[in-house]
Amino acid sequence: MAYNVFSRGAILLLAASLHMAAGQYYKIGTRAEILESARTLAYDLMLLYEGNKTGMIPGILPGPPDDGKGDYYWWEGGAMMGTYIDYWHLTGDDSYNHVITEGMLHQTGPGNNYMPPNHTASLGNDDQGFWGMSAMLAAEVKFPDPPQDKPQWLALAQAVFNTQAASDRHDETCNGGLRWQVPVTNIGYDYKNTIANGCFFNLGARLARYTQNETYAQWATETFDWLWNVHYIDHESWSVYDGGHVKHNCTDINKAQFSYNIALLLQGSAFMYNYTNGETIWQERVQMMLNSTLRDFFPNNTAYEVPCEGRQGACSTDMLSFKGYVHRWLSVVAQIAPFTKDTIDPVLRTSTQAAVNQCTGGATGRKCGFYWSSGQFVDPSVDGTTGAGEQMNVLAAVSSLLRGETESPTTNQTGGTSKGDYGAGKLRPIGPGDRAGAAIVTFLILAGALGMFGWMSWDLGG
Repeated sequence: MAYNVFSRGAILLLAASLHMAAGQYYKIGTRAEILESARTLAYDLMLLYEGNKTGMIPGILPGPPDDGKGDYYWWEGGAMMGTYIDYWHLTGDDSYNHVITEGMLHQTGPGNNYMPPNHTASLGNDDQGFWGMSAMLAAEVKFPDPPQDKPQWLALAQAVFNTQAASDRHDETCNGGLRWQVPVTNIGYDYKNTIANGCFFNLGARLARYTQNETYAQWATETFDWLWNVHYIDHESWSVYDGGHVKHNCTDINKAQFSYNIALLLQGSAFMYNYTNGETIWQERVQMMLNSTLRDFFPNNTAYEVPCEGRQGACSTDMLSFKGYVHRWLSVVAQIAPFTKDTIDPVLRTSTQAAVNQCTGGATGRKCGFYWSSGQFVDPSVDGTTGAGEQMNVLAAVSSLLRGETESPTTNQTGGTSKGDYGAGKLRPIGPGDRAGAAIVTFLILAGALGMFGWMSWDLGG
């Protein structure tokens, strides 16, 4: 018996070795191969999620790091929820829908606006925004609606937008714009950055298209204009920079470039292009930011995270998940701004092939790393993570190859089923000097909420 067990183990090890020598595990040459690859990637990613286990918290990846509970901050759970919503929409596989619905509803917080008190110490406008964008995605792709006694996807997206449009989130420093963090006690409250304002812009653009409510579009336009006016968007190169401090009137611009910053603005601009029926200014913005995105973040048509990728171990856990969002968002741009399709689709396919080529790690021979360009698997442990972001990137890239076979994001006029919450989403137009015109909900900052939230390795102390 011992001999038979050893033989079986030896055979499996030999088979794995031969498989890795023969090439990558995942194939994307046909639709059937894409579906099978996405299915396996989704399964392996779910193994890193503990929210569906007894006694664990639904909706979040293990963390936060500051508490010694794991590698991941709260927001990345929301991003993972969005990745699986897209996975369902693009492949039709509903295996994880109950897990995603449970996680999305568990993290809404007492105000049903994705502000759970136990995550106040790392609550940024961008964190809340990512959960709001996942709820918006659920509405757009007609993800199965929650039970009637629970908040609905559209209502959750509206509530997030509404809290961020409130007067307590906006002030006159730097002539407007959202701060990075929400509580005044959080490190980073003195910083106004692109990602916080980009999430708000993106959500506003999508709500405008979904509801046909012009006030959302006004807020989106004003937010993009603010980013342009503070030069977070370079007026010549269209590179997108990270942010600046209010004590310097946001003129001390941190010129770090992150792929998700520009991709988020690009996708929001594509929604505005679609909403305005091809308005020239939005077409230009889409084209210029697309050019910049591909120039800076897709050398050799392969996703590459500029600020950190050249040095193993230099990317933060957050940065290690950016490639997947970029692939997902670019695939939507190609769909709703069709003049970009012939440019975007070949790049995403080449990049995805590079992604799957390096998924040759672990005992299964299919574990994914982060460094796509090299074609060689680098274990996520090199970067100090369990690999959830790295696995999520490849799942997003592979499943997004099917975007062209699905319908465009729906609206309430084209078959959308999600119901809005008029108490959370009722807006009045922006008046002169009234930056809070769209808001009816206010946020009471939780006193004593201390903590550090440092998702990136750059010094924001100024």
